[in-house]
Amino acid sequence: MAEARKRTGDLGEKLARQYLARNGYEILEQNYRCSIGEIDIVARDGNSLTFVEVRTKRSKQFGTPEESVTPAKQAKLIELAQTYLQKHEITSEDWRIDVVAVELKKDKQVSRIELIKNAVGE
Repeated sequence: MAEARKRTGDLGEKLARQYLARNGYEILEQNYRCSIGEIDIVARDGNSLTFVEVRTKRSKQFGTPEESVTPAKQAKLIELAQTYLQKHEITSEDWRIDVVAVELKKDKQVSRIELIKNAVGE
């Protein structure tokens, strides 16, 4: 079960990178890891450094992908973004956290992909 979930997540991240690139984002890093966790995608959207959380689901049984970004997850994403900024000595750049919600059909085809800009506030 865990392997299937990982494959679904990996597919969702791949689809999200393609979607973001088609929408003008420059992908800088993927799966940035540090001691407190992982940022799925670090990208540039115009003048903003953007940290992107990708949520992929195969059913709505437990809600939509974006609904799975709980307040605890939002706090973790802010902490991860701040850690990234400190490690890279970025002090004066605009940044935000976006969410890409990916819903897949049973055959793994995309039924919905949506970008939610500035989904997590500081």
